[in-house]
Amino acid sequence: MKPLNNPMRRLLATILAAGLASPALAFDLGSDEPITVSADSARLDDGKGIATYTGAVELVQGKTRLTAERVVLYRSAEGLNRIEANGSPARYQQPVTSGEGETDARALYITWSASDKQLTFEREAEIEQNGNLFRGDIIHYDTEQRVVTAEGSKDTGSGPGRVEMVIQPGSGTISNDSTQ
Repeated sequence: MKPLNNPMRRLLATILAAGLASPALAFDLGSDEPITVSADSARLDDGKGIATYTGAVELVQGKTRLTAERVVLYRSAEGLNRIEANGSPARYQQPVTSGEGETDARALYITWSASDKQLTFEREAEIEQNGNLFRGDIIHYDTEQRVVTAEGSKDTGSGPGRVEMVIQPGSGTISNDSTQ
């Protein structure tokens, strides 16, 4: 896979930052709003701080929503610190910070890490926002530094997978406003 050139990286970061720019990306542990979880079944291992939910799982905090077939929540003494979700695909949705539209992300595996301030979409990852689309095998988003890194799939003999972007001309959704 060829690395993206600098203008392409800046454009990609700008597109995704328009919707993923909030420092409280994913689930905001500093919020007064609770995270609600619903599922067909649940198992809590309080000693290990692990809760496993299976069957049509839905996590919601405000307008942020994660749906998956299976979700595992990890808690430490400080509180919730990691969410792992998988599905066919798992789906993450959040309103864009500018107030118009929604970030809709899908992948077979979605991981959110509070300590790393990282949101990762793995295998068949796709992020769509206001008609703009980004695909890759793995997409990492550093929620603190607001840096997006993407990788194509490994070479399986028929050639490596590639990162793909579809950018709508004149969509007006691309913003480099860091005051959000």
